[in-house]
Amino acid sequence: MSRKTTDPLPKNATEAQGLLIKAFHEKCGDEILPVIESILGRQGRALGLKVKRKLLDCHLSTIAAVFTKNFDPTTVNVVSISDEKFHIQGTKCPFGLENTSRQLCEAVMAIDREYFSAATDGKTTLDIIKTRAAGDPICDTLYTKNA
Repeated sequence: MSRKTTDPLPKNATEAQGLLIKAFHEKCGDEILPVIESILGRQGRALGLKVKRKLLDCHLSTIAAVFTKNFDPTTVNVVSISDEKFHIQGTKCPFGLENTSRQLCEAVMAIDREYFSAATDGKTTLDIIKTRAAGDPICDTLYTKNA
C-alpha cells in the first residue's frame, strides 16, 4: 500500500500513533475503544513504572515536573503543580484527535491516567474537564491526589 502524496506526515512518534489510532477508530468504530484503552493504558503503566524507578519520591508534584519536561510551551499551559493537584491546559492535542470524539480521547488518555497512577502508587485520579477531541477550544485536564 503506497502513501498518498497529499497525506500529512507526522511530526513525531505521538502524532504517528494518533494517526494509527484514528484510522483504527474510523475503520472499527467505537467497538475498538476498549482495545485502544487497554493497550495505551499498559503503555502508560510501563512508562509510569519506569519513571518511578528513577525518582527519589513518588509525589504528584515530582511526577508532574518530569512529565512536563517534554511539553511545548506554545501549546501547553501548566496551570498548577503541587502534591495535591496537577492542572494543565492545551490548545493542541498531541495525538491529533481534534474534533473526533470525547470517548476516543478518554480511551487514548488511558496512557496518561495509568502513567500517573503507576508513578504515584495509585494515588492519582485523572479528570478530563474539556477536550479538543469533543470540539472544545482547549484540552483541560486535572490530576488529583486521591484522599
